[in-house]
Amino acid sequence: METDALISTLEDAGLSPYQAAVYVALLDLGTASATSVADASDIPNARVYDVIDALAEREYIEKYEQGTLKARAHSPAVVLDDLRDRADRLESAADEIEDRWEQPPLEKSTASIVKQFQTVIDRARLFIEQAETRVYVSVTPEQLEQLREPLKRAHERGVAVHVLVYTESAGDPPTAESVSGICHEARYRGLPAPFVASVDRQSACFSHHPDAVNQYGVLVNDEEYTFVFHWFFMTCLWAHGTPIYSERQETLPIEYVDIRQFIREARPLFESEATVTVRVEGTNLATGEPRTVTGTVEGVQSVVGGEESDPQIAGQVTLIVDTGHERVRIGGWNAVVEDVEATRIVVTDVADVDSYPSLRAGTEPAE
Repeated sequence: METDALISTLEDAGLSPYQAAVYVALLDLGTASATSVADASDIPNARVYDVIDALAEREYIEKYEQGTLKARAHSPAVVLDDLRDRADRLESAADEIEDRWEQPPLEKSTASIVKQFQTVIDRARLFIEQAETRVYVSVTPEQLEQLREPLKRAHERGVAVHVLVYTESAGDPPTAESVSGICHEARYRGLPAPFVASVDRQSACFSHHPDAVNQYGVLVNDEEYTFVFHWFFMTCLWAHGTPIYSERQETLPIEYVDIRQFIREARPLFESEATVTVRVEGTNLATGEPRTVTGTVEGVQSVVGGEESDPQIAGQVTLIVDTGHERVRIGGWNAVVEDVEATRIVVTDVADVDSYPSLRAGTEPAE
C-alpha cells in the first residue's frame, strides 16, 4: 500500500490527518526528534508536539526526552488490535444494517419500477420461496444458478415449476441433468430474452435482456398485471422453446395447474366419450373462499367470439363437472362467468375405454 493510501486508511480508522501523517512518518523513521517528524510528515512545527502527545495517549507511539523531545512508534500490537476492533465493529454494523433492513413490501395491487436487476432477482427469489401452486421463469444459465435453490425447494413441496433457459445464439443449450430436480418442465431458447418470473397468478418480475436499450425492472403483486406478464411468457417465449426436460405423469393420477392444457390434452378422451373423473381445487367465485369439486367431466367448452377455438390461444374455456348432485362450471385464470376458478385439476380416473390414452398429447402449460 502506498504511503498516501495508508494515511487515508488510518484517517478512515479514526486518526486525524495530522495524526495519521505523523504515525506513518515514525514507522519509516523509527526514532526521531519532533522537528524531524514535522519535516518528514509536512506538519507545522507548532502542531507536531500536540500531535505526538495525542498519539502517545492512544499508545500508538511513545515519547521521551534526551535533551530534545523524541518519539518512536510502539510495537504495532496496540495499533493492530485497534484497527481489527474497528474492522470487527464495522462488519457488525454492516450485518446489523442488513438484518434491520427489509425489502419494501409490495402491497396487494401494486407495481413498482426499479433500476437494479439485483432487486428484480431478489424479489423473484422471495416470490418463489412463497410459491404455493406454480412458477414460470425465463432465465439465463447464470440467473438459473442464482434461483436454483428456491426453485428446487418449490419443486420439492409440489409447486409446478416451468423453466425456460435462454442463451446467445451460439450458446450451448442446457442439459436435462442441469434442470433435473428443480422443475416440472424445462425448455431452451437460443435467443436473448427478458427475465420473467410469474408466480401463483399473483406476482411477477420482469427485466429487459442485457442488450436492450432501456434497462429497468418491473415488480408486480397484482393478479391482473401478472396475467399480462404470464401471457407474454407463454406466447412469446415458452411457445417457441425447445423441450429439454419433463416430469409429466403418464399414469393416474395426472395433475394440471391450468385448464387449457388439461382440455387440450384430454380432448381425445372426451371425443371417445370416456368417463373422466377429476378433482378440482380452486376458488368459489361467489364467495371468494377455497373450494374443491370432485366429479365426472360432463362437457368442455372453448369459445372465441362464438366459434370453437384452440384452448391454448384465448377466449372462454370452461369445464363442466357433474358432482352427482349438481353441475359445476369450472374456469381458469381470471374466470368470470363460471362457478369456480381452478388452480389445480387432478385426473383421478378414466373409465369406459379399452385402453387408457396418454394425456400427454402436448406439453404446453398455457393459461
